Amino acid sequence: MNPYEIIEKYYEKGGDAYNILVDHSVSVTELALSMARKHPDLGLDLTFISEAAMLHDIGIFRTAAAVLHCFGEHPYICHGYLGAEIMRQEGYPLHALVCERHTGTGLSLAHILKENLPLPHRDMLPISKEEQLICFADKFFSKTHLGEQYTVEKARTKLLKFGDETIARFDEWCKIFL
Repeated sequence: MNPYEIIEKYYEKGGDAYNILVDHSVSVTELALSMARKHPDLGLDLTFISEAAMLHDIGIFRTAAAVLHCFGEHPYICHGYLGAEIMRQEGYPLHALVCERHTGTGLSLAHILKENLPLPHRDMLPISKEEQLICFADKFFSKTHLGEQYTVEKARTKLLKFGDETIARFDEWCKIFL
């Protein structure tokens, strides 16, 4: 599977949204692979990580995020499950789970309901180690400050507003993946 071929079905190659998506995704992929290689004891699937990390944000074009040159109709928080729909249609259900489960440090059904988020009513928490690793690596990069890698402290600070569960997952991933 070539992630770029899938991306280019939905994004104009060289367009602003394409460049933002690819630049961000390359950063996340490189960090995720670097962390995975430091932990061979975890038995992580490097090929899957490489593919899924490149595709984790494929759904952003379906959201209203002008700063990312995305002019869809959905709120940005929906990009994960929208990307999952795309990946399922493409025949990649495991890659779809990475898309769906990478928002924040994952979203529980309880959190979705409590915050009245415009998302399907189900748990969207990363389960496999690969899902967790890609979600974790994503927390170190923004799509609005391309190429800038956050420190652990800055990544953690950006997550504080999402509550104790989010911070607990992030802290656990620091122990596992760093």
